[in-house]
Amino acid sequence: MKSLGQIIDLPKIVDPRGNLTVAQQYTQVPFGIRRVYWTYDVPSGECRGGHAHRHCREFIVAVSGSFDVVLDDGQEKTTYHLNHPYQGLLVDTGIWRTLEDFSSGAVCLVLAEDEFDEADYIYDYQQFLAYLKCSK
Repeated sequence: MKSLGQIIDLPKIVDPRGNLTVAQQYTQVPFGIRRVYWTYDVPSGECRGGHAHRHCREFIVAVSGSFDVVLDDGQEKTTYHLNHPYQGLLVDTGIWRTLEDFSSGAVCLVLAEDEFDEADYIYDYQQFLAYLKCSK
């Protein structure tokens, strides 16, 4: 069984003028980055995500504030609390993800392996479970 996710520590360059963190493709992020997007101003109690990808891996960073990422492989669920801008969560393919419990002012940055492709998304949980059965 593959891991539901992996927290990766990013370089944190401490400076009295302000800290700096970097994430480079094929170095800290284990894939080429084809798309970058961020979610912010998420109203209290709202969730984001609620889907899986067939091919696209993602690297999720809480660049400000905090939120939980719930990963589900159809058999097991694991919750990761992201609240450090110098850490990212690697999410593999075939994993259902939901982002929830956003703090006020939270910003979720996602580095994606692929450009947007609607066909790569699985939005229905029952279809996700069927996909897992077929992909084994």
